[in-house]
Amino acid sequence: MSEGRFLVIVPTYNERENLPRKIPLILQQDERFDVLVVDDASPDGTGEVADEIAAADARVHILHREAKDGLGRAYLAGFAWGLQRDYDLLFEMDADISHPPEALIRFLLAAQDHDVVIGSRYVNGRVNVLNWPMSRLFISVFGSWYARTITGMPVRDATGGFNCWHRRVLEAVSLDRVRSNGYAFQIELKYRAFRKGFSLHEIPILFTERDEGDSKMSKRIVREAVWRVWWLRIADLFGRL
Repeated sequence: MSEGRFLVIVPTYNERENLPRKIPLILQQDERFDVLVVDDASPDGTGEVADEIAAADARVHILHREAKDGLGRAYLAGFAWGLQRDYDLLFEMDADISHPPEALIRFLLAAQDHDVVIGSRYVNGRVNVLNWPMSRLFISVFGSWYARTITGMPVRDATGGFNCWHRRVLEAVSLDRVRSNGYAFQIELKYRAFRKGFSLHEIPILFTERDEGDSKMSKRIVREAVWRVWWLRIADLFGRL
């Protein structure tokens, strides 16, 4: 994609150590990238750190939310912000080192031919993950297989959170009706795009476990993903998705 404006949405909760490292790496990939930090009133001062970075660089923006309200709600707020400002591509990306910024250029290339580009840990018959415990890897691999089997969606990393969306996709998938958070949010958004007939394409990424901050994984997030997949399929069968 030779022209356009691109927004990388980075949701944060207690990520003050990671933001000063991550944002410059994103911006240096291409001058067309802007960053939107969506902070859920982090008690460690992440929002203040983001404000300082944004004050020094016009390509960095900050959206303050009043309380911790989940990953899905943070991304929906970020998507709404970006669509209102006419960005052409909108990215989901973690604040830590898990999602490699250098992969963004490969996303741009793939986005020339596809509506949704997914940074996949499990494409081409390989598992591209570093420093994860086996229990976490099992949950992730099983979760994607589970979602793919029930929904019929041809995506090997359905729960992955490093994704690129053309604005036309987000405008078409009824974002106001998305109710999921966590893993389930990633599955639901991809499924809605799939059922609308948009092309989903996976590119391989190397996922590295964070070295700063705490993982947001919880049993509640896993439970939501388990039952929400069935809700998506049933709602779709009855035309209520």
